[in-house]
Amino acid sequence: EATLDLAERRRIRSAIRELQRQELERDEEALASKRFRPERGSHRQDDKENWPQSRHLEEEQQAALAALSGQLEAITDVEELTKLLRAAGEYEERKLIRAAIRKLRAEEIE
Repeated sequence: EATLDLAERRRIRSAIRELQRQELERDEEALASKRFRPERGSHRQDDKENWPQSRHLEEEQQAALAALSGQLEAITDVEELTKLLRAAGEYEERKLIRAAIRKLRAEEIE
């Protein structure tokens, strides 16, 4: 608004739109990357009080998933795995069980 040259105004508006587009792309990339990976090492200011507790819960969940993975390797019946799948509540548990079912079916095919 400080300049009277219309061509300069157009260039400025174009540069502003380009910066806004780049910022929007960065935000979308950040959001997409957060969707597919756990939030590790994130030191957000508003979450510092709960961080040790959430880290502890995450470690417990990882240990439980590792134990479940060991149990699934011992199971050789697809029906039993299917029952476990229906009873599982957590996404990660269901993911492991489905992977075990696929592995057993692949072995049966071979």
